[in-house]
Amino acid sequence: MPVTKATDADFQQLLQDNEKVVVKYYADWCGNCRLFSPKFKRLAQAEQNQGMKFLDVNAETSPEARKLVSVTNLPFFAVFRNGELVDTVAASKEEAVASLISRLN
Repeated sequence: MPVTKATDADFQQLLQDNEKVVVKYYADWCGNCRLFSPKFKRLAQAEQNQGMKFLDVNAETSPEARKLVSVTNLPFFAVFRNGELVDTVAASKEEAVASLISRLN
């Protein structure tokens, strides 16, 4: 499943429309965020993650989405089930994000 770019304008609707949502918060200036992008795409395409919606949210241009999960560092990841926040992690290691995603299974 492809990664969808989301903004404050459509973030809440995407959470409501999808049972399981994985969000990556990033900023254009963040080198670790850019380095993590291919890993995030790979996680989105992994067979065990089918049926989950993967979102990319620019933390600088989407302050409401950022405040919802109290972003502390970038990249920052959050998982939602039925519109409710399940857990978050600030990490640039694929294993940490995969572990976070597994909380939705």
